Amino acid sequence: MERKIRILVAKPGLDGHDRGAKVVARALRDAGMEVIYTGLHQTAEMIVEAAMQEDVDAVGLSLLSGAHMTLFIDVTTLLKQKGMDDVLVIGGGIIPEDDIPKLNKAGIKGVFGPGTTCNEIVDFIVKNVKK
Repeated sequence: MERKIRILVAKPGLDGHDRGAKVVARALRDAGMEVIYTGLHQTAEMIVEAAMQEDVDAVGLSLLSGAHMTLFIDVTTLLKQKGMDDVLVIGGGIIPEDDIPKLNKAGIKGVFGPGTTCNEIVDFIVKNVKK
């Protein structure tokens, strides 16, 4: 039996809006993935520690506050420092188009904004997670 994809869904920083993260987490679960949701107000250190403890294949970050260029990159930097380069990192929220190439370069492999369907996110994860 093939192992399910394990994904950690996290809300870094002080952003208190988590409806989108919960909708995506439920869609990922319904698609057969094991989902760990860390809740609101997570630091990059807390997210990476949870990713290590849960032995995840992917980390999904959700942010609406505008601090994605700092907080998302902090997570990818810490993952690399911990030797977790193989973990797929994706992000979602209100992210300007101009920031997406910079986030991609920093290790955020997929960026999903408003209007992205849950199926698009599921398909991206399935195609890009390292087995």
